Amino acid sequence: MLHSKAISLKFMACLVLSYTILSRYGMSFENIFIITALLVITSYLLGDMLILRRTNNAVAVIADFGWAFLLIWFLSSILTLQDELIRMSLAAAFGSAIFEYAFHLYLVRNFAETRVENGSISHGNLRFNTENSEDLTPIKPVGRSGEGQ
Repeated sequence: MLHSKAISLKFMACLVLSYTILSRYGMSFENIFIITALLVITSYLLGDMLILRRTNNAVAVIADFGWAFLLIWFLSSILTLQDELIRMSLAAAFGSAIFEYAFHLYLVRNFAETRVENGSISHGNLRFNTENSEDLTPIKPVGRSGEGQ
């Protein structure tokens, strides 16, 4: 249920965003819908479920930007006869990357809460973190003979 809610949210936001950007370049709604559907499905599986879980948000956003650019450029070259494919693809991929940053924060917050409720939270790449404490520095005892004289 949580995955379907996340995919629906991502699809609706990406469709509005893609339509706003790609329609300015003269692309039809049908082509935008096809590109958005393929982009959402593949980026959710690759970027959100694989890369984001194994790395951090910055790496996942960069990967999503690259994948969105390549997929939009490739599909728009097949589906349309546009002249400005690179500029159009870069604009749409940049808008998608901005959305993906916020969407990844949403995913991390909601999926982490689900894992905590189920009792199976994964710490991911946090296994190499260290802990600091005050116990690592010795405290000079006060009142010993020979000190302070």
